[in-house]
Amino acid sequence: MKKPVIIGIIVVIAVIIIGIISTIVWYAVMMMPVSSGSQEVEVDIPEGSLATEIGQILQKNDLIKSEFAYKIYVSLNNVNDMKAGYYTLNKNMAISDIVNILVEGPDKTQNTLNMTFLEGKNMRWIAKQIDEKTANTEQDVYSTLEDESYINWLIDKYWFITEDIKNKEIYYPLEGYLFPDTYNLKSKNVSVQDIFNIMLDEMEDNLNPYKSEIQNSGLSVHKLLTVASIAEMEASNVDDRSGVASVIYNRIKYNMAIGSDVTTYYAIKVDMSERDLKQSELNLANGYNTRGPNMNGKLPVGPICLVGKSTIEAALHPDKSEYLYFVADKNGKMYFAKSNQEHNNNVSMLKKNGLWLTYE
Repeated sequence: MKKPVIIGIIVVIAVIIIGIISTIVWYAVMMMPVSSGSQEVEVDIPEGSLATEIGQILQKNDLIKSEFAYKIYVSLNNVNDMKAGYYTLNKNMAISDIVNILVEGPDKTQNTLNMTFLEGKNMRWIAKQIDEKTANTEQDVYSTLEDESYINWLIDKYWFITEDIKNKEIYYPLEGYLFPDTYNLKSKNVSVQDIFNIMLDEMEDNLNPYKSEIQNSGLSVHKLLTVASIAEMEASNVDDRSGVASVIYNRIKYNMAIGSDVTTYYAIKVDMSERDLKQSELNLANGYNTRGPNMNGKLPVGPICLVGKSTIEAALHPDKSEYLYFVADKNGKMYFAKSNQEHNNNVSMLKKNGLWLTYE
């Protein structure tokens, strides 16, 4: 074999060897962490994500140096069981470490947060819960509610949210629109908007089956939720709420004031459990106070609490009754009446038996 040919073969072999070594070095470097310092990054891996889609998410969040190196690693190791969920990853993790975590799945007790929002609770309570259990403050909640661009975005996004919530007399635009339930949130660092959006999505899911019925009823969602919120607060027994709803509709029909104490409590921003109402508060002129002046035949300007599905159904399908009055004793039992005399008899009975709420 001629010397030039031998030299050529040697050069080719050398080039191949150098190429292999360079590839191995490149791969090793690309497999290393993006940073030597600690920097946590929260990522959401959606259900049904393919390995290639997960690689794109990791690259987008600057958690890996090379999506191609990641694909090589996943292919060489036959990784096909990475799990969906919320993860808190770190930029000081190698690709192999990240993939191992994704295969194990999210540690729900560590990386996610369960929050329960209860029927009958108002926005002030919600703000306190978010303050206590997330990285947000109460003021963050109120600032979000005051963000006009966010509120307008919600009106565009959800069919059941309208300009009604922008009434200047309304304390909190989304009062009554957030669906009460237990939610699995991605972490304590979840934003107030994310919390609200999740709750609004759930409200939409619960209202959608009634969409046509609501639209054909002549009753706006805003009014429906307002009636439901009064029934939610007035009746501790679910079965009584359709009766309360019928009283509300009947009184509006006959141009009577609804006269509900729970609306007065909301108007003065005092919880019912705190104390009895004062006569001066009952007479307060306020868009929420249905005991105040000029409230004949009117609903409050908006809902006053979170409402559950059964209460929404009660407001949409009230009892067919002639009741115009209701009163609850201190134990929450409801008494309905068709006339003022019958109602006064119920009140007298409650006072006689020590079950009446006295005003200071």
